[in-house]
Amino acid sequence: MNLNKPILLGGLGLSFILWMLNSWYDSIVQVGEFSLLSAVVVGGGLWLLNQNQAQADELLDDISVENALAKLNEGIAKTEVIIHQIIQEAVNHPQIKTLQDQLSQLHLELDRQEIQIAVTGSKSVGKSTVIQTLKNVEGLSKHSLHFVETSPLFAEIGENSDLVILSKLQTSDVVLFLTNGDLTNSEFQVWQKLKALKQPTLLVFNKQDQYIAEDRNIILQSLQQKTGGNVVATAVSPLPVKVKKHETDGTIQEWMEQPAPNIQELTQNLGQILSAQAQYLVCKTTLRKVLLLKAEAKNCLNQIRGDRSSPIIEQNQWIAAAAAFANPLPALDILATAAINAQMVVDLGNIYQQKISLEQAQQVAATMGSLMLKLGLVELSTKAVTGILKTNAITFVAGGVVEGVSAAYLTRIAGLSLVAYFEQQEIALETGNGLNLEKLRQVLQTVFQQNQRMAILETFVKQGVKRLLPDTKPVEVV
Repeated sequence: MNLNKPILLGGLGLSFILWMLNSWYDSIVQVGEFSLLSAVVVGGGLWLLNQNQAQADELLDDISVENALAKLNEGIAKTEVIIHQIIQEAVNHPQIKTLQDQLSQLHLELDRQEIQIAVTGSKSVGKSTVIQTLKNVEGLSKHSLHFVETSPLFAEIGENSDLVILSKLQTSDVVLFLTNGDLTNSEFQVWQKLKALKQPTLLVFNKQDQYIAEDRNIILQSLQQKTGGNVVATAVSPLPVKVKKHETDGTIQEWMEQPAPNIQELTQNLGQILSAQAQYLVCKTTLRKVLLLKAEAKNCLNQIRGDRSSPIIEQNQWIAAAAAFANPLPALDILATAAINAQMVVDLGNIYQQKISLEQAQQVAATMGSLMLKLGLVELSTKAVTGILKTNAITFVAGGVVEGVSAAYLTRIAGLSLVAYFEQQEIALETGNGLNLEKLRQVLQTVFQQNQRMAILETFVKQGVKRLLPDTKPVEVV
């Protein structure tokens, strides 16, 4: 190990014991050997969706075209800064050209004359029929209309998962959300997510002809109540009806007749939206695309920086383990001394373009240590490591093993948590940002409350024992 830096071995990051690894646990597909990226980088679709939800306040319903244009230009400028940073830190990264091409295309978006309408919903709600019917309606809009049918919601995972569909819907000007009855809980959750993203959405109660009048009215009232009244009822492909004709000679002729589609309410509402808000819709969609591209570029940059951060965290965790193993101290005293390795704070801050002095790093250590004491995670961490090591009598009785493994694990959690905090910071247009201790405190409290799982700790304990006692039989975790 290279020890030519003023590494503060006393600070062990206990304030982050169960924070990010616990909250990430459900999203990590494969932990493997605890690679940094396996913990930091989760599904791209989910990450992008969450990023856009966090910025939904930038897409207010009553935002003017002028304000949207200002935000759009600001978003493009910030995206350009992120892409430039990627070029500086990884000049040959394969994603650079794609990001640059997408950014260039956004400059042309505002002149787009074609309105993009997405039609979504679960299986068998009539998406294809609605699109085909609307294509045949004359005079629906003075603009050219492009319809896109999504994959069925709630049906698949992977490339056609609901999260991916939701992400794609944000690139459309208007979304027609089809249902053939009252909204299920899953449908209502998707509807709420679309509204949270300020995505213009029209709920379409299709196949209303399949219900008797009383039930139809009950369903329509329920839909209006849940969505605030933004509902239209249709029967795009009505069921055939039996027709009887009584002839003069007393005979009766019967046949099945196909009624005309009942789409008047849908075409009227959609036509009014397109007539009055076409430019506004294009502007807001372009803004959403800018935010999506910005999030994608930021994710790319975070992955690059995550790769650079991993060796720093690895080095510090085993330094902390060796120090605690050689001179074990009670976990409480370690916490009282410092919460995290100050040098690691500085090093990680440099990677993420955050200006952090050694004095600030020490302040972070003291602040996080105090908070960790209040949250009571010290005893919890010690018990967890002790409980796992008790399964192997040899390693358990070896002096300092509990302290050493705990120190390594907690230092690693501290590093991963700092990475997560830095990833959330805005890329400054000029210089780096100062460290916001209060924000760091809030993030710790929020995420710790969300998850307190400890399953990953077992794998790490095995690695720690192997480092500290290389000649000892591997720990058998039961």
